[in-house]
Amino acid sequence: MLNRRHIRIKVMQTIYAMHQSGSDDLTKQEKFLKASLDNILDLYLILLSALIELRKKEAQYLEVAKNKHLATPEERNPNTRFIDNPILLALEHHATLAQALEYHRILNWQHNDDTIVYLLQDIKASALYQKYMAKPSVTFEEERFFVVDLFSTLIAPNEKLYAYLEDFKLTWVDDIPVVNTLIQKQLRHFEAEAFQVPRVFKDTEDADFAVDLLRKTLLNEKELQKEFEDKTPNWDMERIAELDTIMLKMAICEFLKFPSIPVKVTINEYLELAKEYSTPKSSLFINGILDSLVKTYQTQGRLNKSGRGLL
Repeated sequence: MLNRRHIRIKVMQTIYAMHQSGSDDLTKQEKFLKASLDNILDLYLILLSALIELRKKEAQYLEVAKNKHLATPEERNPNTRFIDNPILLALEHHATLAQALEYHRILNWQHNDDTIVYLLQDIKASALYQKYMAKPSVTFEEERFFVVDLFSTLIAPNEKLYAYLEDFKLTWVDDIPVVNTLIQKQLRHFEAEAFQVPRVFKDTEDADFAVDLLRKTLLNEKELQKEFEDKTPNWDMERIAELDTIMLKMAICEFLKFPSIPVKVTINEYLELAKEYSTPKSSLFINGILDSLVKTYQTQGRLNKSGRGLL
């Protein structure tokens, strides 16, 4: 589920939070980082289960309307295309997904029914839903494309849903786009037999990378800062954005203490993070410092990278 850029973001945010709190408890920060990373799977399950709960809620509404004392002909014989959608039904009855929801105790929509009600109202008022329901017949591909569009255009960008998720866990703000993209990809290629709940990390190497990068950066912060202090003659260290100094320390840590990560990869990753999370001039500043350091390290023979083409 997570690529290394997102892992770097989580490490950067953990170090920043540690600085803001004034804490020096490394064990506590490692636990915070691991929890922040592991909780992304909960976010995935909550968002995916919203599709299941929307189908269930509409089925309940139709059943109540059908059993009214003065039910209309339309209420007695409702259009059930939405609740019969094969993708939604397959998700609801998927054994592995059901096990994951139970294991992670994903009960958000049972405890916060209002969000599902609001979502369903918005969906039923949409042109997408009305066009889908009005079709004389639909193919399986059309059923699948409807669910993809439903999630992409109505659920993922829904402000009420976003506000709920942000209030529930603030660390999810940067995770929502990653998870939304994954779910859209899974729905676009959905086949019940092939569907799997993803793992947080691609492999154990990525999981170890997250903790190692945090630990090695924090344990060597003073030494890492000294590496670039003399490279900033026109900058007052106290006026450099704190996120910039954190990103520089992390990048230098990768240069010197992660022999399997190519130098170009490290530079490109932190330039992208600077563009997204720091000041407008940060990427130019960081690029200048890192480029200068690489030349120095190459001259000094300090870039001990293993494998070909890693410089």
